[in-house]
Amino acid sequence: MGKSLLLKLSILLLILGIGIHNPAMAAGNSSQDIKKAEESVNRAIDLASQGNLAEAENAYDQFNKTWRQIEEEIKAYSITAYRDIESSMGKVVYAFTINKQDQVLLALKDLKVVNEKFATGGYHKESDLKKEDLSLDDFILILQKTKKEILEENKLGATEGIKNASDSWLSVEGVVVAQSASIYSDTERDLVAVQAMLNANPPDYKEAKKLIDNMVTNLTPLATKSQYTYWDAAMILIREGLEALLVVIALMSFVKKSADSKGKAWIWTGVLTGLGVSVILALIVKFVISSGAFGNNNALIGGWTGVFAAVMLLYMSYWLHSQSNIADWNRYIHEKSQNALTTGKLVSLGVLAFLAVFREGTETVLFYIGMASQIKLQSLLLGFLIGAAILGILAYLMVFVGLKLPLRPFFMVSSVIVFYLCIKFTGMGIHSLQLAGLLPTTNAPGIPNIEFFALYSTWESAIPQIILVLAAILILLIKKIKNKNLKTVNTN
Repeated sequence: MGKSLLLKLSILLLILGIGIHNPAMAAGNSSQDIKKAEESVNRAIDLASQGNLAEAENAYDQFNKTWRQIEEEIKAYSITAYRDIESSMGKVVYAFTINKQDQVLLALKDLKVVNEKFATGGYHKESDLKKEDLSLDDFILILQKTKKEILEENKLGATEGIKNASDSWLSVEGVVVAQSASIYSDTERDLVAVQAMLNANPPDYKEAKKLIDNMVTNLTPLATKSQYTYWDAAMILIREGLEALLVVIALMSFVKKSADSKGKAWIWTGVLTGLGVSVILALIVKFVISSGAFGNNNALIGGWTGVFAAVMLLYMSYWLHSQSNIADWNRYIHEKSQNALTTGKLVSLGVLAFLAVFREGTETVLFYIGMASQIKLQSLLLGFLIGAAILGILAYLMVFVGLKLPLRPFFMVSSVIVFYLCIKFTGMGIHSLQLAGLLPTTNAPGIPNIEFFALYSTWESAIPQIILVLAAILILLIKKIKNKNLKTVNTN
């Protein structure tokens, strides 16, 4: 009796196991659910076509209620499908908010297309967030498939293809940057540009195909390299760490001039915290959810930290410039007495150091993890030590030279360096948000791509940088006029 019961239970568990792990069954149930929910979308489209937006919104609300009941099973089957449906729903909500019939219809029809794609098996089963990391050959294949969709002028397929490439970029960028910094920058830039071309009205298929051809041509030779040297490892740290180093050195030199020991502690706290969080996050990405699944989130992190750091750098640049007058600086120190820096400024020094190190540190650690399987451990460690040593020498020279400068030139040079970093972080931050799909991209052919300033030929990233430069020039002119008038008054 006991054996019979055990046998029955085993068979039952086997059947349940097959049912749980059978993609067809899982997809079938989800497909039926989404088809039923889509009836509300169809009603909303009919009502919106008649101009009855209020009733159309009520019909859509019914879809939303049903979606909340079935979203977990769809998410368990395909995180990509879940994300695409949620994104389409967000566009519908926005369209109803602005209350424009054509926008509502367009958003509802886009949602219907995504729903039907899922219902007809257009999404493959994924193991939730645990996607396998891609090789550079796999990434090139994604680009080639996207090119095929472009040649057929299939906007939906091409858009999904380039979005897949953007999300997968993190898996291969370490391999690319270790061999060519220029190809790395060009590819990251072109991924954003192709998205803009495909989303244009009408889509610019010709230029999009041209950019994808360029990416494939540039990346293909890099895919053949199977072994890296210690110098490849060293260059990653030098290249990625230099910008963070410039921020930290500017902060350190500043607190040395102000003779405030508390400032150093805050800066070092920010640096060490940034390094620690970078390593922890990179390890989680690699061993828990994989870099392939984290690509979009990494772009968001890089984007937001870049933008926040740029805002703080802008304030710091202005403040440093305003203290370049020796009388103003002496007055400031006298007012603060023993405490040269206020608590707010001390905290901001630490936060800025953290943002700079965290933004570059996460990228650096992910790059090293990406190339770890293709380099000897001794070469990796040697390269890291060489890179760290070179950065250390540069840091010492910068601090030494900075302390030797008289007060006025020190503040002037520091403000220029910090303002340059503000411009660059602004461009990099906005570009990362575009890569994540959070910000739109409008190509600006008349604006050149200049890597040194992180200037990209898109209006969304270039306009804020142009405004910053114009504002800086205006402030300098106003200050010059005020100083001139003040001299005239004193002379009289």
